[in-house]
Amino acid sequence: MTPLDGPPDVRVREAAVEDCEEIAVMVRALAAHVGHEGSATATAADFERALFGRDARVGCLVAEVPSPSGAVVAGMAMWFTTFSTWQGRHGAWLEDLFVHPGHRGLGIGRTLVQTLAGVCAERGWGRLEWLVLDSNTSAQAFYRRLGAQRQEGASVWRLAGEDLPAVSGTMTEANRG
Repeated sequence: MTPLDGPPDVRVREAAVEDCEEIAVMVRALAAHVGHEGSATATAADFERALFGRDARVGCLVAEVPSPSGAVVAGMAMWFTTFSTWQGRHGAWLEDLFVHPGHRGLGIGRTLVQTLAGVCAERGWGRLEWLVLDSNTSAQAFYRRLGAQRQEGASVWRLAGEDLPAVSGTMTEANRG
């Protein structure tokens, strides 16, 4: 897997187990960046299970750049497989795209998205989709420059936390506390 038009000295690769701590750091930094500091509670162990466990269903690309002490992870794209009943084909959902502030503006985010789009194309998938917070106008501008289009006429709905067992009828004392 190689990026299409990556900046010089940037290498995109699939995440490895040893990247999980840095992935957790980037997810917390992203949450803080969009005003949700403290909401990201996932740990390196959580990412190790999700990415490399027996029931792994998530993918992650990392972008490395050279540094005096060796390559460092400058950004990541976390994604998972989706399915479109209308197309009858799989796709990918870009859950998080993050580039460390000191590496922004170098084309790393674009290279990560291009690489993931290439994964979708190679697999014959029909879509690459993601959600952008209304307040994250810089991300919206970035995605528009890539040629992405905001999808109108739908909104994200969610069941989470105690609502899941409550709706499913499986609320127990363990779920309540």
